Amino acid sequence: MFSGLQQLGIASGDDLKETLTNCTEPLKAIDQFQIENGILLPSLQSALPFLDLHSIPRLEFHQSVFDELREKLLDKVATIASEGKDGDRYNKLEDLLGKCFPLVKVPSIQPVVMCVMKHLPKVPEEKLKLVMADKELYKICATEVKRQIWQDNQALFGDEVSPLLKQYIVEKENALFSSELSVLHNFFSASPKTRRQGEVVQKLTNMIGKNVKLYDMVLQFLRTLFLRTRNVHYCTLRAELLMSLHDLDISEICSVDPCHKFTWCLDACIRERFVDAKRARELQGFLDGVKKGQEQVLGDLSMILCDPFAINTLALSTVKNLQELVSQDALPRDSPDLLLLLRMLSLGQGAWDMIDSQVFKEPKMEIELITKFLPNLMAFVVDDYSFNVDQKLPTDEKTANLYPNTLPETFIKFILENRVACEIALYYVLHITKQRNKNAILRLLPSLVETYNDMAFSDIFLHLFTSHLTLLMEEFSAEEFCTALFDGFILTTFSSKENVHRHILRLLLHLHHKVVPTKMVSLQKALEPTKQSAEAVKDLYTQLMEKIESLKQSPVQTAETPPLELPLRTASTPAAI
Repeated sequence: MFSGLQQLGIASGDDLKETLTNCTEPLKAIDQFQIENGILLPSLQSALPFLDLHSIPRLEFHQSVFDELREKLLDKVATIASEGKDGDRYNKLEDLLGKCFPLVKVPSIQPVVMCVMKHLPKVPEEKLKLVMADKELYKICATEVKRQIWQDNQALFGDEVSPLLKQYIVEKENALFSSELSVLHNFFSASPKTRRQGEVVQKLTNMIGKNVKLYDMVLQFLRTLFLRTRNVHYCTLRAELLMSLHDLDISEICSVDPCHKFTWCLDACIRERFVDAKRARELQGFLDGVKKGQEQVLGDLSMILCDPFAINTLALSTVKNLQELVSQDALPRDSPDLLLLLRMLSLGQGAWDMIDSQVFKEPKMEIELITKFLPNLMAFVVDDYSFNVDQKLPTDEKTANLYPNTLPETFIKFILENRVACEIALYYVLHITKQRNKNAILRLLPSLVETYNDMAFSDIFLHLFTSHLTLLMEEFSAEEFCTALFDGFILTTFSSKENVHRHILRLLLHLHHKVVPTKMVSLQKALEPTKQSAEAVKDLYTQLMEKIESLKQSPVQTAETPPLELPLRTASTPAAI
């Protein structure tokens, strides 16, 4: 407890113990010790007996004086740190640290030592090592001091950051399996600025401060984890972290990150959920501006474009662009904005391959994606327009054509072999679902069973698809629709993919009462969890069964209550006037 006092020539409790052990008159020894080590203020000596008369212990008095002096000293340290020339103020703080550091383990003095260290931009190395070696000191020291320790100890910094990164991924995955199913409130609903206020992003931003070295370390952690797990949420965090530092105007970092302006522009597009012509030109300028010898920046740009929020914006913009081309009677190859969207989608989708291979080169765009696949999608849009117009015609003018139910072989081939084509196709499915276009959904569902890397069964797509399906709630009362959706698509892989199992149960929890009763019975049997199923699946299934059970009981309860309209049947009809 009194560690360090003797180094400063101040008597400690050990000295008092030794004095009392060796003295012959203990009371005189205590008086002498108090005179030598008390407050050296002559006028105070006559006032102390006055406190004794009021039964105020000397300890309480000295403690209050000590606390007051400590607060004044802390204020003085803060004043020194903020006034005067850098060299002078830091020299004063270093001198003060040298005098008070021996008392760093004395609880009452510790705040002063920590305060001085906090205000020093460079704490002496030997003192940092002592703090790092003592777990208790390391735990309580300010983040400003820890940054100085972390920048030369990557493993220690990694230990601090790792739990936050895990927490971030868990939060994102929990959001994808949220119990709420809504088109308006889904995974992508929150604005970029709102997302950046999250606990993990704010903590990481605070840990990094203005330290470029720590920022680079975090980016390296994110790249490594992205390579190890292929989890695209690390790409989201990479973009959010940079923009969080941008919000705080940390120019020390933003000015040296070559992706800053690109990310800033893309962030504005994500906020609007659309890439307009002006921002498209800006983004293209950044991509075209990557100079020879600086190709490595493409790795970071691809990671930022791989962020699901960026992919969502690019894909939505692509579908909207295709619709505009149909209305303008134009071809995909004639739209520079569309070609840029495809370029960025391709770069984002190829992020993992680029970082893994360390070959920093933009992926080549398949020409047939533009000349065959996209025209196929545009033909689907035309089919919808034609069918809708035909339905609005008078009965005698209607044609005998039914809604098309086949798909071109090239379309099926592309969504199986080309990831950019597959992404666009999935977002087109989301688009027609949001439009409540049942015919188009039934036409495209069979093609989703086999897609590139099973993208149709990814959490992000299923999260959005199930949310959009709530708009078609009434269609679940039709056998044809339920069979196509469940038997023809979702149930084809649920037994081998736990995430699909969970998404089906999430969907049924919201609209089980609308599903054809016979189909609901078969779904209950098919979806029953096994012993090996995860707890999340079992919990969802239990909730579903409870809801179904309560639905069965509710008609019985209403039947017991006499209908309100019964007495009205006996009322006589009033005579005509």
